[in-house]
Amino acid sequence: MRPFLVTHEIFRRPAFGRHHPLATRRQAAVQDLIEVLGWCDQALMYVPALPGRAVIERFHAPDYLDALEQAHAAGRATTEMRERYNLGTMECPVFPGLWDRARATVGGSMLAAELVLGGGVAFHPTGGTHHGAPARASGFCYLNDPVFAVMRLLDAGFTRVVHVDLDAHHGDGVETAFADDPRVSLVSMHEDGRWPGTGRPSDTCGGRALNVPVPRGINDSEYALVLDRLVYPFVRRAEPEALVILLGADGLAGDPLSGMRLSNEVLWAACRKLVAMAPRVVVLGGGGYNPWTTARLWAGMWGLLAGHDISGDLPPAAQTVLAGLDCDLVDDEDRDPAWLTTLIDAPNAGPIRPQVAALIEEHPLRPSSIV
Repeated sequence: MRPFLVTHEIFRRPAFGRHHPLATRRQAAVQDLIEVLGWCDQALMYVPALPGRAVIERFHAPDYLDALEQAHAAGRATTEMRERYNLGTMECPVFPGLWDRARATVGGSMLAAELVLGGGVAFHPTGGTHHGAPARASGFCYLNDPVFAVMRLLDAGFTRVVHVDLDAHHGDGVETAFADDPRVSLVSMHEDGRWPGTGRPSDTCGGRALNVPVPRGINDSEYALVLDRLVYPFVRRAEPEALVILLGADGLAGDPLSGMRLSNEVLWAACRKLVAMAPRVVVLGGGGYNPWTTARLWAGMWGLLAGHDISGDLPPAAQTVLAGLDCDLVDDEDRDPAWLTTLIDAPNAGPIRPQVAALIEEHPLRPSSIV
């Protein structure tokens, strides 16, 4: 399928303040890597417009958007904004450029959906803010751009849209948005016990939502088995006319906000197999708090979608991009030297633990339990 890349220069700018988990230059590094690797085919690259209030109010409450705009203009949130909307907190701080950055995220996901209406796959690595609620910021997310991607596909008349969330955290905002919409099926593979604590196997939305909370320390072999036994069969049964995939990077080994132990190869393989299941696909970013593993995952994903060779050692210019990153949450002794020299992680194969086998066998939506 023809690939498209959606991005915006606004994501190169500093954001979230100094000590936030998303204060790293991960998005700028993705764009820099794509450029220095020579993967910027201008015929495939698109810049979104920033949507106006009328568009955003299709999902988000006007009073919340008023507060978001006012906090951005003032450079601070009031006590009422913090208590009512979670704005100006350590979780969802107010910072210069917040309003435009949030709108660019939504505009990018809408544009990605528009680009694939006639077929193809569009990658928007700065998308994936899946925790945003209609009237409240949540989980570092101010607006919920995956919701807008799904809505754009529904607006085009598609009645079988599947949202597959591979982030380490449950996609609660998206699930809530479409829990009662029979046109949308939902998948979330996330770490068990991780914030926000939702997404139990029993939460099926009448059979349209497959929630798979995987155990801490999950390896590539276990993850691939869960995909094969639960996720791929569920997506195939849905016969999607369109897919929205949230390719979070926080399940990778070395991420400070997750206990999962995946290599980027198992996530790339999952994404590519899912892409082959629908004629039109939107791929978004998501979480990812280790800037080295995150930038490598998403830059490599674009390389694979666009048909480039991602193997071998990185050229000096790409190594310089990665060497320029920093993160207070990842100690020096925990930084793998390979994060600077190659895009591809070493595989993390391992045994299938009993709890993973039980998760598959006992899941209410496992294929053998579907009549």
